This record gives sequence, structure tokens and C-alpha cells, in this order.
Amino acid sequence: MAQFTNQATLSYGNTVTNSNIAVGEILEVISATKTAINATYGQNDTITYIISIINSGSSSFNNLTLTDNLGSYPFGTGTLTPLNYTEGTLRYYVNGVLQTSPTVNVNPDSITINGINIPAGGNAILVYEVSTNAFAPLNVGGEITNTATISGMCITPVLVEETVNAELGPNLSITKSISPVPVAEGETVTYTFLIQNTGNTPLVATDDAVITDLFDPILTNLGVTFNGATWTEGTEYNYNQQTGFFETVEGQVTVPAATYTQDPVTGVWSITPGTSTLIVTGTI
Repeated sequence: MAQFTNQATLSYGNTVTNSNIAVGEILEVISATKTAINATYGQNDTITYIISIINSGSSSFNNLTLTDNLGSYPFGTGTLTPLNYTEGTLRYYVNGVLQTSPTVNVNPDSITINGINIPAGGNAILVYEVSTNAFAPLNVGGEITNTATISGMCITPVLVEETVNAELGPNLSITKSISPVPVAEGETVTYTFLIQNTGNTPLVATDDAVITDLFDPILTNLGVTFNGATWTEGTEYNYNQQTGFFETVEGQVTVPAATYTQDPVTGVWSITPGTSTLIVTGTI
């Protein structure tokens, strides 16, 4: 409910008299909520937003406009926009019935949706997707606050917002290489496993990570190091010389978190993965 005031002035001759201040209230019948289906976001991720607009009044509201700021935030003397609208994803419902979607006008730092109609005592729901870009913070504590404004037909603009936090946790990948190539029978071969973490928290012992491999051909005279430290069979890893099955012991593989840096000029976030290296040598 919005309050307004009004005062009149009476002028006669050289005299000016002010009235009392009258106080009125406007009953706001348009309300809205904004919800992100995603609890968190990651790099190059998709977020789905649902905006529900309710008309509790006895008259319809037509041709309303929704403006979404795509999570824009201040940076230096300007702003950065961490989300991109995904073209063609808008779904528009009136009283639960799918309608022809209005046109989405995409601006550098927002989108605008015109032609939203809400019947008396009814509702409209808009569902659309956005994707994170290079301006989305991924570090611990990173978040995107997205604000939408509904306006038109002399209504008091309605603001709704939703905050989505950067996903916490390790995000791992593993690559394997072999040296030398080719290798002769009876010679030593080296397998190198590079584990990279682009997540904002480290992989720790209690995460119980395990690396397994089935060496074919089977290796003998095995030697294993992890980040330069020599590992002992039965303590950090197990190996079956009859089958060639190799497995690290739970909790022995750890990887530091990635490092995130935001360019002070462009605002673009860059990622330096945390890395660990497992090296296995043996005779073919």
C-alpha cells in the first residue's frame, strides 16, 4: 500500500493560506515474485527464472512491461552484466494457459518484455533462461543478484529480485599421457595423469577420491609418485600384477582449488586450475 499527500493553497489579495495536508493511500493490486530454479551456478551455466505476477484487483492490466537487468553490477566507472538471455526460451502463461510469447528486446545490460496482460483477479507467469558469461564471479562468496521491474498503466513499478550463489566445491578433470611413443617390449613406460580442479574449493582427503586404471599390457616393476612424492604399494595405492588393475587408496588424491582473477580493466574473470600429478612407471 503506497501513501501520498496533497496540500492546497488559497491566494487572495496579498494573502496566501495553505490548507491542511491530506493523506491518502493507494491500494497496490499488482504483486510479483521472482524465483530461480537453480540453487547455484557455475561457469558457462544455465539459470532458469520464473516470474509470477498477480493482479488482485477488479480490473485487468494490459500491455505491462518487464525489464530484467541480467544481474548487472557496478564495476569501476561502469557496469558489468554477468548473464546473457537465451534466445527463444521465453514462455508466457496467463491463468495457467500458455500464450504466444511477447517479443524480447535484448539490450547490452538488460532485456525488455512488452505486452504482458493480466486479467482481473488473475495472474501471468513468465519463464525464461539465461546463461552465465565471463563477468559472472565464480569465487567463494560469488553471487548474481538479478532484478526485474514490472511497469505500465500508471501502476507503481514492482521490483522483484533473486540472488543465486556461485557453486561451491571441486570441479575435476583428468587427462592421461604416455611416454615414450613408441615403446619397445621390455622397456620402461611412463603414464602421467594430470588432475585439474576448476572449482573454488580443494579436493581434500575426506572427499575419498580414487583413480583406477587397467594397464594393458600389464606393467611390472611399478613405480608411483604423486606431486613428486614416492608412493608405497598397499599404503597409497594397490596393484594386481596378474590383471594389471591399478587403484589409488581412498583419500590419497588431493587437488588444490582453482584461483580466480578479475581483470581490473575489462572485468573478465579468468581461472587458473589447481593441479595435481600422478605418475606411474613400469616395464612393458
